[in-house]
Amino acid sequence: MLLPFLGYLYSLSVRYIKAASGRQRFSVLGALNAVTKELVMITEHAYINATSVCALLEKLHEQFYDLPIVLIMDNARYQRCQLVLEKAKSLNIQIIFLPPYSPILNLIERLWKFVKKKALYNEYYPKYPLFCSAIVNCLEQTSTSYKEELDTLLAPNFQSFKNIIIQP
Repeated sequence: MLLPFLGYLYSLSVRYIKAASGRQRFSVLGALNAVTKELVMITEHAYINATSVCALLEKLHEQFYDLPIVLIMDNARYQRCQLVLEKAKSLNIQIIFLPPYSPILNLIERLWKFVKKKALYNEYYPKYPLFCSAIVNCLEQTSTSYKEELDTLLAPNFQSFKNIIIQP
């Protein structure tokens, strides 16, 4: 949505923050290669739904048809529907679903947070096309300008409790 994201605000008096009117939505659905950090994305000027996910699956299949594709998704209803599952099966794409309520395990959620920080926090975009282009420009720089920052942020390091000693 075309609303400002405040990085921080502290004021002893009332401050008015510029915000564009309207309820236009710009949605990005992406797949991130956990090894190369390559991003494949589609954009919508509406809500993401099962048809959008199928379009992303087709785009992945076109780009990586000669490689096995394993896609890790969260538990959004539109991702678990029969249409998506059948499309994935027909394209020979394996889908693994993360446990519910575990966005920290999803690397792409870290990328979305990064994009908000870089492109949206404390920024005012008076027109919807400027808002959309700021997001797309940021995402297009993930493998160039932001590569070093993202290499550490998107590292698949998760806390393990294998060797933990519990004190009584």
